[in-house]
Amino acid sequence: MFEIVEKKQLAQGTICMFKVMAPRIARKTKPGQFVILRANEKGERIPLTVAEAHPTEGWIRIYFQVVGKTTAMLSLMEPGDAIKDVIGPLGLPTHVEKWGTVLCVGGGLGVAVLYPVARAFFEAGNYVIAIIGARTKDLLILEDEMRAVCNELYVTTDDGSYGHHGFVTDVARKILQERKDVKMVMGIGPVPMMRFLCKTTEPFGVKTMVSLNPIMVDGTGMCGACRVRVGGETKFCCVHGPDFDGHQVDFDELTKRLAMYVPQERMAYDKFKAEVGAGGGR
Repeated sequence: MFEIVEKKQLAQGTICMFKVMAPRIARKTKPGQFVILRANEKGERIPLTVAEAHPTEGWIRIYFQVVGKTTAMLSLMEPGDAIKDVIGPLGLPTHVEKWGTVLCVGGGLGVAVLYPVARAFFEAGNYVIAIIGARTKDLLILEDEMRAVCNELYVTTDDGSYGHHGFVTDVARKILQERKDVKMVMGIGPVPMMRFLCKTTEPFGVKTMVSLNPIMVDGTGMCGACRVRVGGETKFCCVHGPDFDGHQVDFDELTKRLAMYVPQERMAYDKFKAEVGAGGGR
């Protein structure tokens, strides 16, 4: 059992942060890696990236957005409650080296995943330019944290309520047009955002990595549920990723696979909400 020691709700309550005691995971986790957790004995397994790990105090920090039954169930848990299973660290760490100038682009919940990666690039001596975005100001997360690990930070909102009115790709294109020293781009966020970021960077010939989020079950390469096509080859995101060359990713296939169980997911979520409303939550 893994105790929740801190909880915060962000972005109008749609995103939750948990600080969870997991000493062995905290000692081993590197930027870009994730855990798979199960809320209770009958819960499904879901992957969540470790946004921060404290090896001496023994905790990890995770963020999740309430989009279905499992995340809704987790959102009802409070400090002092315990998560049944947390397995990790899983996946390959993000490759970090001194590139020179690095552009980090995050959208929505992806900003929480981008944060430890941007920090690792910054600590490696890179000049880090970051762009973070959300649909509206109230849904923006970790602005202060990102600002602390970047040399330059740009903020965008789809509705223009804060920062640049438009998309992260608008600002990314402008930066690439003005600066010829960007050696690498890291993009993390919704699949459409990552797809269009890759289309934006491709004409500039800049190496672009993305962190993928396909359906995942066991997290050890055994089930094959997380397979993605990269450069015409089948890769398993849990053991070959989650980071891949964005210019080689088959985003059409990824999008279709993510939509495979949407009706079932919606049914499970609706049933859970009805049970909670009837007093059948925790």
